[in-house]
This record gives sequence, C-alpha cells and structure tokens, in this order.
Amino acid sequence: MRPSLFGLLASVSCMALTNASPTWAQQEEPTTLSDIVVTGSQVSLPPAYAGGQVATGGRVGLFGSLDTMDTPFSSTSFTEDLVRNQQARSVADVLQNDPAVRVSKGFGNFQELYIIRGFPVFSDDMTYNGLYGVLPRQYVAAELLERVEVFRGATAFLNGAAPGGSGVGGAVNLVPKRARNAPLTRLTAGWEGGDEIYAAADVSRRFGEGDAWGLRLNLASRAGEGSVEGEGRAMTVLGLGLDRRGDRARFSADWGWQDNRIDAPRPQVTPAGAIPKPPSADKNFAQPWTYTDETQLFGALRGEFDVTDAITIWAAVGGREGKERNSLANPTAQADGSLSSNRFDNGRRDQVFSADVGVRADFDTGLVGHRLVASAAQVQTRESNSYAFSDFGGFVGNIYDPVFVPAPPADALIAGSLTDPTVVGRVKTTSFAVADMISFLDGRVLATVGARYQEIDTRSYDYNTTARTGRYASDAVTPVFALVYKPSDRVSLYANYSEALLPGKIAPGVINNLPVANAGEVLEPFRAQQAEVGVKYDGGAFGGTLSAFTTTLPSELFDPADRLYSAGGEQKNRGVELTVFGEPVMGLRLLGGATWLDAEIKRALDASLDGKSPIGVPEFQANLNVEWDVPALAGLTLEGRAVHTGAQPASADNAIELDSWTRFDAGVRYAFEAGGQPLTLRARVENLADDDQWVAVGGYPGSNYLTLGAPRTLRLSISTEF
Repeated sequence: MRPSLFGLLASVSCMALTNASPTWAQQEEPTTLSDIVVTGSQVSLPPAYAGGQVATGGRVGLFGSLDTMDTPFSSTSFTEDLVRNQQARSVADVLQNDPAVRVSKGFGNFQELYIIRGFPVFSDDMTYNGLYGVLPRQYVAAELLERVEVFRGATAFLNGAAPGGSGVGGAVNLVPKRARNAPLTRLTAGWEGGDEIYAAADVSRRFGEGDAWGLRLNLASRAGEGSVEGEGRAMTVLGLGLDRRGDRARFSADWGWQDNRIDAPRPQVTPAGAIPKPPSADKNFAQPWTYTDETQLFGALRGEFDVTDAITIWAAVGGREGKERNSLANPTAQADGSLSSNRFDNGRRDQVFSADVGVRADFDTGLVGHRLVASAAQVQTRESNSYAFSDFGGFVGNIYDPVFVPAPPADALIAGSLTDPTVVGRVKTTSFAVADMISFLDGRVLATVGARYQEIDTRSYDYNTTARTGRYASDAVTPVFALVYKPSDRVSLYANYSEALLPGKIAPGVINNLPVANAGEVLEPFRAQQAEVGVKYDGGAFGGTLSAFTTTLPSELFDPADRLYSAGGEQKNRGVELTVFGEPVMGLRLLGGATWLDAEIKRALDASLDGKSPIGVPEFQANLNVEWDVPALAGLTLEGRAVHTGAQPASADNAIELDSWTRFDAGVRYAFEAGGQPLTLRARVENLADDDQWVAVGGYPGSNYLTLGAPRTLRLSISTEF
C-alpha cells in the first residue's frame, strides 16, 4: 500500500536531510523579503516583482541569479504565489501562463513536454537550481516549487548541453521552496473534477543565531478520479529543504520523493491521414488495464562562499534514483474515429549524478568593471530499460464509442526483464566554461563574452545480452556574445548570439536502399545557432519584453549523388515575442503576451519536405491572465485567463493541420478570518466553455500524435495558516 499523507507527516520528523536547491523567497502578502540578493548569487533569489506573480530576475546559468534588466536574454520567473493561487498541479500548469511555451506529451507515454520557440524541451532536461538530471523524469508536482524559471533561447554556454538532447528553444529551471522569515504552517484541502481529493501541508521555520538556518517541509497527496471518465490518479509528494544564509557563506540542501500513478490514462492519438473530429473532452478511450507508475527519489546540495569581498566560490552536487512501470495502448485513428492499437509494456530505472563547481571574481581595470566567471560541470546518467509488445495485429475500437478488451499478452516482442531491467544506456557530459561580463559607463553598458568546452559520451547496450552495441563520443566549443545597454533606469536594450548543442548522429549503412559511403562515421554535435535582439521595460509596477530572434538547427542530410551522410539539413525558426507582467493599477494584475513564429524546413533528409513547416509549430500563440481585487469586498479576487494557439501542421508534408484553438479559464479566491483563524477559499474553472479540442500535435521530433484537451474542470480548495 502507498503511504498516506498523514503517515508521511508523522514519520518525516525522524528523517535526515540530504539535498539542495536554491533560494529563499518572497513572503506571503503583505510580508516582503527583508534581505537583498547579491547579484550573481548561486543560492539566493531575487525578490518578487509588483503583483507577486513573477520575480525581478532569475538564474542565468553559471552567472547565477541576475536582475531581469541586466540579463541579455529573455526570461520569466513565475513565483510560488502564482502557483498556489492558480492551484497548479505540475510544471505544465504553470507554463500555461507563458506566451512562448506550449505543452505536449512525450512520445507514447505521459511525460510532460514543453515547446519553446517551436522546439521541444523534454522534462528530462529541466534543471534543479542549475543542475541537470536531478528532477523526476516525467512529472514534477507544483507543491515542491518556489519558482518556475523559463529561459527562452539557446543555452549550451550557460547550462551546458542538455543530457536528454533537447533545449534548442529554451530551458526551464525549477527552484525548491525555502523557509521564510516568518514561521509558516499552512494546511490545504481540495477537490477536483469527479471525486479527486487533495490534501497538503506546508511548514517552515527559521532558527539559530539571527535566524540564519531555515527548514521547510512540504507534503501533498491527491487521489481519485478526475474530470476525465475513469482516469484515476494516486500521487504522494514529500519535499524537505534546509538552508543557511550568512554574510559570507550560503547553503541549501533539498530532498524530494514523488510517487505518481495514473490508471487508465487517456492516451495520445496518431492520425492515419485526416485528423478525426475531437471526441467529447471528458471521454476516455484508454483501456482500463493501462497505467503509468513512477517513483522518484532526488536531491541536491548547493553552497557558495565569499573568499573575499570580490571573490566567491561555489559547488553543487545532486542525484536521482527513479523507477517506472507502464502498460500502455496508444492508438492510431482513422478520420472516422475508428482505431487500432496494441499493448506496450515498459520497465525503467534511472540513476543520475550531477555536479557543478565554479568561481566568480569582480574587479576593475581602470573605468571598466569585470565579472569573471569560470565553472566546470558533469552529468552522468545510467538508464536501465526493458519493453514488451503484444501481437502487432492489435485490437480495434473507436474514440467516440470505446471498446474495452481484456489485456492481451505482451509476448510478441520482448526485450529485457520488465521486473529487473538491465542497463541499456550510459551518458556522460562534461564541460568547462569561462566568461567575462564587462561593465562600462557606470553599469549602463554590459558586454558578455564567453565559451564552454563540452564533451558528450554516449554508450548503448543490448537489452538482453548487455553487450555494448554502440558508442557516440564527441566534443565542441560553444561561444556566447551578448550586450546590454540601459539608456535609462526603465529601459534595457539587449542583443545576443548563443548556441544549443545536440548529440550528432552516426552514419547508418543504408538510406533509401542506397549504401552510405561514410557509414559508421560519427558526426560532430549539431550546433543550433541563435541571434536575438530585444528591449525590456520596467516601470516599477508594470514591465515587459519585446524580442526578435532567429534560430537555425542543423539536422541529418543524405546526398544520393556522392552518398555521403552529413549534418547538412536545416530548420530555421524566426519569431517575435512579447511578454507583459505586473500591477499597472493597484489591485489589477496582468500577465501574458504573444509569440509570432515563422518556422521552415530548409533542407531535409527527405528532399520532398524542403520548404515545409515543421510539425506542431503554430504561426501565432497568445496568453492573457488578469487578476482583479474587488474594492467592494476586501480579500475577494477575480481572475480570468485566455490561451490561444493557432493552426499547426499535423504531417511532415503539411497536407493536414490541427485547427486553432482557444481556452478560457476563470477563478475566484476569498481571504478572510473565521474565529480569528485566517482562511482562503479558492475556486477555479479551466476550459470554461467545455470545448472539445485537440490542443497539441507532436512534441517528439518528427511525430504527429494528437493530445486531447481536458474538459471543463472545477477545482476547489480551502487553506488556513497558523
């Protein structure tokens, strides 16, 4: 049996601390942060911006935390207040607020996947206070999070190459919760959809001389059937964080455990030709015997020490041990809704080690200031995996009138042991980076130049014999050049050139029935090149960013004339982004923006696709979230949100496309006292119009599976603090 929330709460007091992560955050309204973050800190966080929904800055790779106006890139840091007030369940719920991000699912599974600037970012490739590989692989519960930091653009220099092989369009960094200045004990109970119930506890205290030490405990549990018929969830989350903030030494340690199971999860649908009309949004065409189950134990330590007033050193180390089991049946559907499917079982275990060390030195040469930063990082992953398929003839059904069948035996194709999977892959990425952030004219001009040397070593092994079947090893240097000019305290102009780094390919023996002349050659890592310019505005209570960018991603190419396999393919994404945030009028908060994208396949492995648009990239998408504190009744806040996504190509040849869609959400919360006890009631309805709509196509490169949006969903919660 799975432990209950209250059983965990009773037992956690005797557990030892083992982790790390960043920051201590802004206080609950009306309390504010009493400490000022040191620019460039690897541990402390910038405070919240006016309105409390986003922060004044966030992590910028090896540079640590920077103020938004000093950062030569586009980014947004969403706060815990926003997460809690929107009753977000996961990272995907939070990222629904970002106009540059759309949410999809993994290929054939239920992994959250984020599309930034038209390129996928796998949840495997999120960072945990700057460390790759530490977070749960498929889903991260929102109860653990102090900040969700979205970085738009290529990040190979800032963070190193993403170990999962994504990160071209951007990156997501998650910051665990940190103890607040004032004691906090918050209990929350809630309900969602059908009969799903929810309970959470959030406790923090500071102690020691000057309250230098802090401890924060978070527990959450949800169980029951949600708004999709027959889809049940059982999730338990525990997070424990310790931090120390001192004049010269700052430290954080965090530990997390997450057990997440979904029974009869509604699968994605791959269209066979035309796209079928979306079924009712509450309809579940999953086979009742399907499930996905993952348990993840993870943690990190991070510390920094001011050797002198001008020199700071830091070090961080983290790890994760994860276990997953799935039994799935993802269908292919015809235009009339008839489908065919077969069973796929999977067993997986992951072991990850991640580390980062560095030094920062501030000094002047005449009238020019320097911030010199050097760092080294390494990520090692070991993946154990196994799978089994049922008869590929499969079984039939219909997404409008589901047909449920007994689970067929998964014995048609078996690789490894589902209960004891063997190691099938090892990846080690090692990097060294150095950069100088140069300041002129009393800090009004900031120029950054740097480079990162990166080694990627990937080894694969046979599922059954464990014999090594392949190895990819290569290295590359990725530079960065960036400039910030602040003509006034309210305006910041910036430009940058940066790169993303993806593992190259190994030339196959045959392509299109033609022998490959350089078969077996290891191609150098693919370098995605990005150029960006933008302007930022900070009016004190209201701000925003307008940026224009071009990202060029190489891909594999085969020339039938000389039969050479190369990295000559190319996809180019060009776009303009607008983000806005803040509280322009007291009691009125705005958050949103828009993205315009022009994405094109310039050269493809299949020459017939040259000039086509990539699957799943819309030309336009926009978000707007509005919160209003009702003057007539203190403590009452109304909220509304609109999310729009334009039409998206749904096949590589662009012959079919997914219709544009718009979703409206609404919420209300009321903070009051009853018997001297503070209470907050929250109610939120997502998909207010109860529209039936496909909301994503693809996500995994080259795939065009469809994700059905959730039906009208009501969430209710009540919380109290004491």
